[in-house]
Amino acid sequence: MGDKFNSLDRNKQEKIIVAALKEFTTNGYELASTNQIVEEAEISKGSLFYYFKTKKDLYKYLVEYSIDYVKKEFLNKLDLSETDLIEKYRKMSKQKLKAYTKKPYVFDFLGTLYLNWEEIELPEDLIENLVEIRQRVLTKIFDNIDNSLFRDDISSDQVIKLIRWSIEGYQNELISEIQGKNLSEVIFEPYWDEFDDFLDTLKKIYYRE
Repeated sequence: MGDKFNSLDRNKQEKIIVAALKEFTTNGYELASTNQIVEEAEISKGSLFYYFKTKKDLYKYLVEYSIDYVKKEFLNKLDLSETDLIEKYRKMSKQKLKAYTKKPYVFDFLGTLYLNWEEIELPEDLIENLVEIRQRVLTKIFDNIDNSLFRDDISSDQVIKLIRWSIEGYQNELISEIQGKNLSEVIFEPYWDEFDDFLDTLKKIYYRE
């Protein structure tokens, strides 16, 4: 699937991919309009269906594309040696945001996909890949953690949950704040400074003195 599409000029490919990711993310699989995709991508409908025979073929291609991107630009670049949970989150969050700012609609698309994949009847191998990605992220975060760093009047499991919820909430708020902006013009240093301060505060709350 997608062999004809892969032979297309890379810039034209990206234009179609971004248009399709945006449409499926905004409206879901059933309500997504191929008319809107071709209008946004500035191609004819005949050209779209030359590359992808059906809307489902296009959707499957986007799933594969998104999985490959996340593996290459996020998972494969993570540092596995870090044992300090908050420091691990610090490094992972910066790598994730770096990947997100390059192609935000990949992450937005996958976010909606994880909530709705049962409605779309994806092939078993794609479902397995999606489950694997999510599991690999959790494994990379929570494996090889030095629990001795945590304060001893709260259980390690509770500390890990509280830190996770705090950081995920912070990340979601940050992504919501930058969504819709021209990311090439966003100055990220103040965001990183604030995030670093936030993580240092979590250490004061949950780590031993």
